[in-house]
Amino acid sequence: MTVDLLDRPTLVLNRNWQPVGIATVSRTLVKLWNGNARVVDPNDYQIYTWSDWSTLKPNDDEPFIQTTSLRLRVPEVITLTKYDRVPNRSVAFSRRNLFKRDKFTCQYCLTRPGSEELTIDHVTPRSHGGETTWENCVVACVDCNSRKANRTPSQAHMPLKESPAQPRWKPFYASIGIRIDSWSKFVSEVYWNVELES
Repeated sequence: MTVDLLDRPTLVLNRNWQPVGIATVSRTLVKLWNGNARVVDPNDYQIYTWSDWSTLKPNDDEPFIQTTSLRLRVPEVITLTKYDRVPNRSVAFSRRNLFKRDKFTCQYCLTRPGSEELTIDHVTPRSHGGETTWENCVVACVDCNSRKANRTPSQAHMPLKESPAQPRWKPFYASIGIRIDSWSKFVSEVYWNVELES
């Protein structure tokens, strides 16, 4: 249970309270301990340092982490103390982000067989000059990728369900799929597109 809670996502705000990313609770607690962040209580927007946060008792319905000497409330939102720049607004091309963009769904037959049965397909095959870009790559199931082979979708009579494009960057991705309701007070929409902070 504690290990699962340490992997939960925490919304990261910069000093101006703009969302800039997501971090795990374990990473968040390190930032808090080192003085690099403060916890924001989403109910009343009060800010807590490590010493303040570690003395708060969790409510009965709140998740907490049990240490040898105390129970720590699980922070949902933090603000950084030394970071006020606007982050880079592009999504890095990666297998993981491509699968997220396409919602782990084959772009030819719309099945969702599981990530182990999905591949990356070059819409215009590399042998025909196709590049590995957002606009030329889609997720395809193994069967569709084999059927399409070294042809374009029109040559294979396999139209794409959507035209591939680079996704817009939004700093609201939680890889384990947990939606934190309190985040809606800080962001206008949740868009699952960026990686957890390392």
